[in-house]
Amino acid sequence: MKMGRLYPGVLQFSILCAVSLPLFGADWPQWRGPQRNGHSEEKGLQQDWSTEKPKLAWQVSDIGFGYSTPSIAAGKIYLLSNEGTDGEAIQALSIKDGHGLWSAKLGKVGHPEQNPKYPGARSTPTVDGNRVYALGSDGDLVCISTEGKEQWRKNLRSDFGGRYGEWAYAESPLVDGDSVVCTPGGTNATMVALNKTTGAVIWKCAMPEGDDAGYSSAVMAELSGVKQCVQFLAKGVAGVDATSGKLLWRYLRSAKGSPAVAMTPLVSEGCVYTGAFRAGGGLIKLEKKGEEFEVEELYFNNKLPIGIGSAIKVGPYFYGSGQSLMCVDFKTGAIKWEERSKGLSWLAADGRLFAHADNGEVLLIEPSPEAYRERGRFAPPNRPAECNDSSALTYPVLANGRLYIRELTSLWCYNVKK
Repeated sequence: MKMGRLYPGVLQFSILCAVSLPLFGADWPQWRGPQRNGHSEEKGLQQDWSTEKPKLAWQVSDIGFGYSTPSIAAGKIYLLSNEGTDGEAIQALSIKDGHGLWSAKLGKVGHPEQNPKYPGARSTPTVDGNRVYALGSDGDLVCISTEGKEQWRKNLRSDFGGRYGEWAYAESPLVDGDSVVCTPGGTNATMVALNKTTGAVIWKCAMPEGDDAGYSSAVMAELSGVKQCVQFLAKGVAGVDATSGKLLWRYLRSAKGSPAVAMTPLVSEGCVYTGAFRAGGGLIKLEKKGEEFEVEELYFNNKLPIGIGSAIKVGPYFYGSGQSLMCVDFKTGAIKWEERSKGLSWLAADGRLFAHADNGEVLLIEPSPEAYRERGRFAPPNRPAECNDSSALTYPVLANGRLYIRELTSLWCYNVKK
């Protein structure tokens, strides 16, 4: 990848794309998809890969280093990458063949001396209309137009006294109405909401005794009739009033003792599931009593899903990974089955789970509480040489009948329509 490049003919190509590309009704504009829950409403997808694998549409191998999951919107792919530790950037690619349209620098790579060493771009850009919001691993939060022009920027550490963990910032910004929410960490503004047009502060939430930013991304939910931002921080999960920034509740057990709090909270049926390495996983129920929220722990088990791959709920069950891949009854925590496997990241669409394993393979799984039912797998060709020393940590993305898989410097696009 050539960071900071402006490609010849970009203007002409962009104009042609605007005229010739169709409207996109099944984009993937942010972390974990349109509703931020790993689900896509797309239909007509291949149901079995055992005899016919998805066809590779294209591969590009020069997108720069990083773990950032792509976002797809209106004919463009947005992702973060870096070259070395000084050049972290956001770039836009064409969905037609993956060729570069523009790139713009964010800042430096955060805490490059981390241990174990996984320095690099991590965040997934969030696309909202004609703006994109990107968070660099060193805390550079940038609003940029979909044509590559910077609108405003903040730095979570210098502007808000933010504090990250060993592996720097990994959060994907959350856009809600007129605000963009993110998690600086620290004691002054543990979480903040900014005006998405200007970057002006709407509210700050300072957690009691402060808290480091984890590696999770927040979700918006209504719990006990109150709209709130649910975020998993280094010390535990919290609910913050979406309008005022008031801290409503906290639950610490699912993060206790963990060095890597990374799971996006799974919110469903008035409950929140979270889990972290060395801590375990647990489900809590939230109920408002007067002006206060009451947190009730429904179950906790150190064998439940805790992985970076988060968890995805399909019907009354959810699927996730820790030491093994498993299916769990959401309400009771009962493990329905386990399958020996390394970490997986997920998306759900058209009655199937699409998974990216940390060995680089891509799996198609039929969700069922009865047994593990794999419907085929494949290994993307020409994996980067660096993959021999690193796990595949990037989530799969589905948009307009195409499956996008990223590993470090490479991006593959597969046609998964029937």
